[in-house]
Amino acid sequence: MADLVPSPDEVEARPPFRLIVVGSVFVILFSLLILRLFSLQVVNASVSKANATANQIRIVTVQPPRGQIVDRSDTVLVGNQVNQDIVLSRLEASQHPEVIGQVAALTGQTPAQVQAILNNPKYDPYQPAPIETNAPNATIQFLEEHQSEYPGVTIQASTTRVYPQGGSVAPHVLGYVGAISSSQLAQNPNKGYTQASAFGQSGIEDFYQSSLRGVPGYQAIEVNAQGLVQGIVKEKAPIPGDTLVLNLDLGLQQNLQANLEQQILADRQTVDARSGKFPPAINGAAIVMDPQTGAILAMASYPSYDLTQFVGGISQASLNTILQSGALNNYAIGGLYTPGSTFKMVTATAALNDGLISAGQYVNDTGTFTTPSCIAGGAGCVFHDDESGGLGEVNLPMALTASSDYYFYNLGYLFGSQTSKYGQTPIQNVAAQYGLGQPSGIDLFGEAVGRVDSQAVRQQLHAQAPNAFPNTTWYVGDNIEMAFGQGSTSVSPLQMATAYSTFINGGTRYAPQVAAGVVSPSGTLIHQYQPRVVNHVSLPASTLQPILQGLLGVVNNKSGTAYATFQQYAHFDMNAFQVGGKTGTASNAPGLEPNSWFVGFGPVPNAKYVIVCVIDQGGYGASAAAPVVANTFNYLVANPVGPVKFPTPSSPPSNTAPATVPPAGYVPPTTVPAG
Repeated sequence: MADLVPSPDEVEARPPFRLIVVGSVFVILFSLLILRLFSLQVVNASVSKANATANQIRIVTVQPPRGQIVDRSDTVLVGNQVNQDIVLSRLEASQHPEVIGQVAALTGQTPAQVQAILNNPKYDPYQPAPIETNAPNATIQFLEEHQSEYPGVTIQASTTRVYPQGGSVAPHVLGYVGAISSSQLAQNPNKGYTQASAFGQSGIEDFYQSSLRGVPGYQAIEVNAQGLVQGIVKEKAPIPGDTLVLNLDLGLQQNLQANLEQQILADRQTVDARSGKFPPAINGAAIVMDPQTGAILAMASYPSYDLTQFVGGISQASLNTILQSGALNNYAIGGLYTPGSTFKMVTATAALNDGLISAGQYVNDTGTFTTPSCIAGGAGCVFHDDESGGLGEVNLPMALTASSDYYFYNLGYLFGSQTSKYGQTPIQNVAAQYGLGQPSGIDLFGEAVGRVDSQAVRQQLHAQAPNAFPNTTWYVGDNIEMAFGQGSTSVSPLQMATAYSTFINGGTRYAPQVAAGVVSPSGTLIHQYQPRVVNHVSLPASTLQPILQGLLGVVNNKSGTAYATFQQYAHFDMNAFQVGGKTGTASNAPGLEPNSWFVGFGPVPNAKYVIVCVIDQGGYGASAAAPVVANTFNYLVANPVGPVKFPTPSSPPSNTAPATVPPAGYVPPTTVPAG
């Protein structure tokens, strides 16, 4: 080996070569460094600057106060309350973990609960987490006096919803606000929402979320390399939400709710003379609508709930109780009920418009209608009047006044047996024009569409659920049932109010409208909602007048089905303030009490109000639903609904409701429930 490898003394040294190699490496590295710096500082200077800024600036969204909701007299129904919240910095909590136990004791929570709030990802990491909302004044004062003992714990202002007229006023219409859901957050990208944002969850709060929410502001917060907040570099104040003005009248709303609740409670304690049972009166709804515009003046649903339960969050136990009672359901727009005799107005319109029968033609109501040439296996061959005996000779006006089932059995038979002349669905077509079984277009979510029975409807239902709806055939007997509001027809109280409003105004169907307009926080009118025409029903005088005569007779003629009820409950001059209406007693399954309906309108002519009431399994329309309508008319006669008043800078919304006049001769329900 020694012979093969020369010794160091025998090899010539080459330091210049080594220096050249090492120097070249350093030159290359230095050149690359210069090129990189040139790229960062010259070529991509703007990008580098933005990245550097992003490393030290955090943008935090500041949510605005929600807009107020006021009634048509500019009285605040929903406002805001400024709260003092106890908040805790996450950074301080990590540096001083003992403060978690201290603030837990201060707010009456466990350390685990406080830690869970700090870990909640819905709160912005660069803002303190809210440990207690709307803290008591005593706690706030104690904390201010002992601030040094609670590092990272501060007081921060926030707003929550407040209800100056009480949380029980129109809860189904107003709705409540809660934490934004994941689906709502996904449906509203790039709008400044965060996981901590509030969002309308029902009613007006939900439908008009974008107007009520306002415009978010922001804070540009500077942080250092360790993520510590150094201060606020820039901020923009949020813009409060707009004020939403409703068509609701506060006094009328309170009166309607009270009338509905009291009547349902009394109904449950009063034996139905015909069945001998106490009606369960499971739920109910009532609506007052302006037939000339479609404005919703009042809307009540029972059972009900208190909106204050949702302020600041509701416990799961309380929510379960409300859900089990059905109180969250708005039965005025979401409840579906067989209409019974209230549907006869629709059948009468179809019969007169199509020339099926003349208004003056008499039919002998014997009390029992036998379908000619009845087909075995059909829906039925023999139909009985609700009353035990027939009414004798009746024409169309009297058939409506006394609610002759026989008369409308006959119309259903005539239509069903002459399809080649009148078509397959003459009554259903008119019902759709009136808005029954159709979306109304109301500015509330959760409306039920319902249906008007027909063979096409049965086939559609069968296709969706064959076991639940096995029958797809359509017999003349089915047409007879449909003609007087029975069978599989189901409509909402809102649809019935729309239908009668369309009739009483002469045939113009308006979309129901809860909101009247939007006003900016400064008091500028942004938008006033105009009546929206969605359809027309042909109502020549030859059709309208006979039907109107019959409906007026319901409450003014001694033979009218609601005459006795209005004699007892209506305490106003019915010659000066003339009203009409229609009772409805809709059969349910055997053994169940019927649904109780009453639709009233007045004063005639140029009626300003249509009032609908329905009580599920409430019994007969004249005894259960009609008193609600009569008592509501008592209020309206004493307290006419005035024009909408929009707030202005010189006349802002008021928390104080205007005075109302007690209705003359108000008679409360005769039976007061125990307790």
